[in-house]
Amino acid sequence: MEDIQRLQRSAEPELQLPLILDLDHTLIRTDCFFEALILFLKSNPLNLFVVFYWLFRGRAYVKQQLAIRVDLKIDNLPLNEDVVAYARAEAGKGRDVHMATAADEVLAIAVASRLGFVNEVHASNGKINLKSSNKASYLEQRFPDGFAYAGDSISDLPVFKSAVRSLIVHPSDSLSQKAMRCGEVEKTFVRPDGFFRPLLKSLRLHQWAKNTLLFVPLILGGQALNPEAWASAVLGFVALGVLASSTYLLNDLWDLEADRQHWSKKARPLASGKLKIAHAMLAIPLGFTLSFAIAAILGPFVVLGLFAYLVTTVAYSFYLKRVPLLDTAVLAVLFTMRLGVGVTLVDVPPSPWLFVFSMYLFLSLSLAKRHTELGRHVEAGTNGEMSGRGYRNRDLPILLALGSASGLAATLVMVLYLTNEAFNADFYSASMLLWGMPPILFLWLGRVWLKCQRLELNDDPVVFALKDKQSLVLGGVLAILFVFAWFGGYLV
Repeated sequence: MEDIQRLQRSAEPELQLPLILDLDHTLIRTDCFFEALILFLKSNPLNLFVVFYWLFRGRAYVKQQLAIRVDLKIDNLPLNEDVVAYARAEAGKGRDVHMATAADEVLAIAVASRLGFVNEVHASNGKINLKSSNKASYLEQRFPDGFAYAGDSISDLPVFKSAVRSLIVHPSDSLSQKAMRCGEVEKTFVRPDGFFRPLLKSLRLHQWAKNTLLFVPLILGGQALNPEAWASAVLGFVALGVLASSTYLLNDLWDLEADRQHWSKKARPLASGKLKIAHAMLAIPLGFTLSFAIAAILGPFVVLGLFAYLVTTVAYSFYLKRVPLLDTAVLAVLFTMRLGVGVTLVDVPPSPWLFVFSMYLFLSLSLAKRHTELGRHVEAGTNGEMSGRGYRNRDLPILLALGSASGLAATLVMVLYLTNEAFNADFYSASMLLWGMPPILFLWLGRVWLKCQRLELNDDPVVFALKDKQSLVLGGVLAILFVFAWFGGYLV
């Protein structure tokens, strides 16, 4: 009998079936619970224990408490534009459009107000968690003549079974097949970017290029022909790369709201909602575990080096990045730490010249990064402090002065290194060729700051260096000079 009634209802015109929309990952490309949780923990990381205490009173209570305690910027939440467009069009035809969500009603009502076409909101209220079978039972009672439901997850299957028609949002193959077995499908919204592509983009594998600094002590320490040293360095490269990628995810989680107000960072997978917060929160501890497992193979001092890198990165992400000038100094320290890990991996004597050179070079590049970000902030006509940073519009000249001066200091330190240490190293066979390196470094840093001043620089100097043709040419010449300074004398 129920099947006959279901078939009869499904034959009715679509406009007589109210359209019920889920919120998280359906109308919006994120999850209100995790968004609120991150904001609550940002105010005080110890609030995590408060959340655990609330859990004794149920998930609905936790959602309610988070919703009333945080200031979630609803207007910045990324929308599922294809779903919103479809629902808006249906509402324009006169169809009743409702929202039914496990998110707390405070946040759900705010999102509905932003959209403007939702007739009624049904949400968790602190006592009932409106999810899965709870939602299905509620909607059956509220809409006894049937309804169409749009959802995105396995937990929506009971609702799909109760609905006359289903709208499946960005489903996996498994969810799509299961939802189709529940009944008639009105529409399927295909995920445009998949799952692995956003994850890989968030890991920023191109930033692993920074970790090639690990190999510098190996080469300058005369261990370039030692296969054991190379094996250790390669393993260290992977361990540090995995650790850095995990910290990038952590940083992106912590900076969600600020990134959504940034001209380029708003396209990052987490900020745009292409990567789920839950997936990132799972990937971070897995990455940390893998990284330190590899480091443990390499020895306790490597573990200590990676731990120091992690602590510094977390301190930077949570607080230090908001302190003007100190933030750029910390970035330079993180680059130089890579050299320190490289020294530990291959057990060569550390070179003070190398560490000082690294600090000045990467301080200059870090200042260029901030100068570019602030320059675009000014160009956009925005007043006040840059979001998520402590810089103001009037700080541009000091960033330019300090960044240019740091670049010149790096060039000077390279000259002093060549005269005091490099020419005395016994593994260079044509050391005079090394004199070509300081002018090339000067030209490249000059190009970086020229582009920076013109606001033509990507806000990530590493990306700029990897994509800019002139930078690649200068880097190639630099590498050729070094190789010939090393081996050239033996070929004559």
